[in-house]
Amino acid sequence: MNSCIFCKIINKEIPANIIYEDADFLAFLDIRPLSPGHMLVIPKKHYRWVWDFPNIGEYFESVRKMAVAQQKAWSQPEIHCKIVGEEVEHAHIWVYPDPKSTKGDKMDFEGNAEKLRIIFDK
Repeated sequence: MNSCIFCKIINKEIPANIIYEDADFLAFLDIRPLSPGHMLVIPKKHYRWVWDFPNIGEYFESVRKMAVAQQKAWSQPEIHCKIVGEEVEHAHIWVYPDPKSTKGDKMDFEGNAEKLRIIFDK
């Protein structure tokens, strides 16, 4: 999809604060965060909707991994998850710590990205 912004992020055509990447998924910080560490988890192959992904369990396992990283990074047990899909026509799941109780600057993209990347480097 030449015009898909998420495909451009996957192909490294435009910058993003990438948190995690494997063969099938990419997680990066949302540019309009609801809380520190708010990220999107997307499949690397273009699918319009989350439910179009052929192995939904694999997708949600990747989302779980991101939620656990956020719990550790912010010592925050409450992690929210949201699937909407109308703002960008590429399957994506929002994962973010509770905005009411998570301390930190949600606009500190580099600091928040590093805080999460450290979890995966352990």
